[in-house]
Amino acid sequence: MFTRIRDWFDPTYLRDVGTRPDYRYTLANERTFLAWLRTALALVAGGLAAAQFLPELRPAYLRELIAIVLLALGALVAIRAVDHWARVQKSMRCDEDLPPSRFPAIMALAVGVGALALIGVVLFLGAPGR
Repeated sequence: MFTRIRDWFDPTYLRDVGTRPDYRYTLANERTFLAWLRTALALVAGGLAAAQFLPELRPAYLRELIAIVLLALGALVAIRAVDHWARVQKSMRCDEDLPPSRFPAIMALAVGVGALALIGVVLFLGAPGR
């Protein structure tokens, strides 16, 4: 576990292991990492927006729950992005198969279920005074 975390912060280690891959693959891995970071940032921004701009919902804690879930997902995506980047980089340098990942499917399901839940909130609970 801690060796994987070391890979996140020690670029010389990842440069010294294995052989240098074609730079285009390294750049593609970096673009994928940045795309996941944009997703994480969007989730964090959505969480902050929910906390600040959503009207009070019934039950009273629902707005805060939505914000916390979005913020936690943003943090999880950011951490997962750097871990996946390091694992893929190491695999490319060692000429191994790329590590499998269920994370994109899990995120897609989480976003889909979350969107359906929010539709239910809007339709059935709504804002007080409506």
